[in-house]
Amino acid sequence: MKRNVQLTVVASAVLALGTLSARAGIAGSAHDFSGETWNSSGEICIVCHTPHNANTSVSNSPLWNHDVTTATYTLYTGSGTLDATLGQPSGVSKLCLSCHDGTVALDSFGGNTGSTTIAGDAKLGTDLSNDHPVSFTYDANLASTDGGLFDPSTTNSGLGGTIADDMLFNGQLECASCHDVHNDAGNSHLLVKDNSGSALCLTCHDK
Repeated sequence: MKRNVQLTVVASAVLALGTLSARAGIAGSAHDFSGETWNSSGEICIVCHTPHNANTSVSNSPLWNHDVTTATYTLYTGSGTLDATLGQPSGVSKLCLSCHDGTVALDSFGGNTGSTTIAGDAKLGTDLSNDHPVSFTYDANLASTDGGLFDPSTTNSGLGGTIADDMLFNGQLECASCHDVHNDAGNSHLLVKDNSGSALCLTCHDK
């Protein structure tokens, strides 16, 4: 009996190791800045996070270490049927834009003012009128009013729970609703789930 227990423990450990090794992650991803010349620490996490003296000016900012954008954005107006109430990006989306709007340098963290700004397609700028809206409340009321959205409180996200559980932040749709900054899933564009056949889009949009 003891041997069977030991074998079970060993097998479980092997399976766990296999799961860990197969898991993607931030190391080697687009958010791994450990090898950049401007990151003298050589650390991965420090560009965004710090265990002490964190910036608490933004809600849902986990031990934030990077300078936060103060930009004002041009918001999405591309649909006459948009029923969500939009405001300036906030919460985790504001953290994303603190690199991706190009107004704050990538190397402005830990109290240092840097000069290396983001470039290429990753630079969204401050005109978000052609980007999916963020920082709006997505709930059953919006789904009912819109008619083209699933109820996030009851719809399976495909990630283990409902849309509300897995993809919203304090009931708000944010950049991180679709993009996983830590690349846990290993999908292209840091998506939280594979978008083959528009699977990610159709998680929320009833089309």
